[in-house]
Amino acid sequence: MDPLFPTLSAPHAGDSGEALRFGDRALSHGELAAASGALAARLSGADRVAVWATPSLETAVAVVAALRAGVPAVPLNPKSGGSELAHIVADSAPSLVLAEPGVALPQALADLTRHDVDVDVDVRGFEAPLPEAAPPEPGDPEAPALIVYTSGTTGPPKGAVLPRRAIAATLDALADAWQWTGDDVLVHALPLFHVHGLILGTLGPLRRGGSVRHLGRFSTEGVARELGAGATMLFGVPTMYHRIAEALPGEPELVKALAGARLLVSGSAALPVHDHERIAAATGRRVIERYGMTETLMNTSVRADGEPRAGAVGVPLPGVDLRLVDEAGEPLPADGPEAVGEIQVRGPNLFTGYLNRPDATAAAFAPGGWFRTGDMAVRDPDGYVRIVGRKATDLIKSGGYKIGAGEIENALLAHAGVREAAVTGEPDPDLGERIVAWVVPADADEPPAAAELADHVASSLAPHKRPRVVHYLRALPRNDMGKIMKRALGKEDKA
Repeated sequence: MDPLFPTLSAPHAGDSGEALRFGDRALSHGELAAASGALAARLSGADRVAVWATPSLETAVAVVAALRAGVPAVPLNPKSGGSELAHIVADSAPSLVLAEPGVALPQALADLTRHDVDVDVDVRGFEAPLPEAAPPEPGDPEAPALIVYTSGTTGPPKGAVLPRRAIAATLDALADAWQWTGDDVLVHALPLFHVHGLILGTLGPLRRGGSVRHLGRFSTEGVARELGAGATMLFGVPTMYHRIAEALPGEPELVKALAGARLLVSGSAALPVHDHERIAAATGRRVIERYGMTETLMNTSVRADGEPRAGAVGVPLPGVDLRLVDEAGEPLPADGPEAVGEIQVRGPNLFTGYLNRPDATAAAFAPGGWFRTGDMAVRDPDGYVRIVGRKATDLIKSGGYKIGAGEIENALLAHAGVREAAVTGEPDPDLGERIVAWVVPADADEPPAAAELADHVASSLAPHKRPRVVHYLRALPRNDMGKIMKRALGKEDKA
């Protein structure tokens, strides 16, 4: 029996119960076992394989097959540029690339042996009970399962080596927090080269024995259709929930579908408070948030039986130790006054290191095995964690205050004239840093005045948190997961 996927242990093709659905194509648990088992047998003995991670049945089968064969998989983002792909291939040195039949691969992968994942052929090939594909030794939870490359905002992407132990620990902790069972049906439209869509959104349902319906391309109509047809959970990123909030007034079927869902989960970036409130007001359901990283998988979450609190990512998951530290690396008291500190975590959810980068691995950890996340947060008296931003881009030191960009962004988004907002700091000879707002106005022809926005922030937060400079943009630069790329601000066209 594969410890990661006990529900795929030697069933036969034809077993009932849908495991995966992408558009109008689906596999039952038995068919998934057959297809992944056939491919796992072919992969046995490989050192490492790359997966061209399109949103397809083939990608899901490829990753499950690699895990069942005990071969580390490297998911590749189909939108990556040639130089980034070339770096990842050179760094991870896969022996072959698994791909959906008929999909063209870029020149950066030309030297890799290609194997097309033909789901239909593999399913038809197994009508009898499937022999077990040999997984890694059960006693070796540290065996590498996936190598997921970081976004590389401060240099070439680094490959985070995720062991089987981390995947199992995170998915089981989320099952506890979210009361996640085999009866749940998850719907999402997340990419499969990232932790959110691949590990949580695909491997999560399979570990529980449930099912996932992938929309391919996100649409509010697709969300309404699937939740209205029996899906119980929705995973999304803030961009998706913003579109949902915008659509709710004109889509009564979407309102009904969201109101009937068991769990609405947002991740990968902070969900603006304004969107939280609009969804709750229209549907009576609150979105819960969780917090994690590629290197740590999931660290905290609002529990299914807890209080969904706008702006908070909940409490540490079972097995995860979390602390806040000051600039000197000293822990802030858990029961002390609210103070901004860097999040450090340790637990079975952590990666084992960066591939081929012992220097970066050593620098990422503080003494005692604490991983330095680089994320800044405050902790409420009851233990709820609230992220205020990244240490490198979102902590602004102005006039002797430490200010988190996130709370100012939420305040700006509460203004009727603001559609999107980001906040950064820039050098100031008097204040040290001054607060700069980057705003996409609701009406590009009549944007709110800078003074009006500054007064709005000062009245809802505090005077020292008002933006001193306001730039107006047509759109904020975002990555594939909807995160705002703050280092690119200033390079965009002005509104």
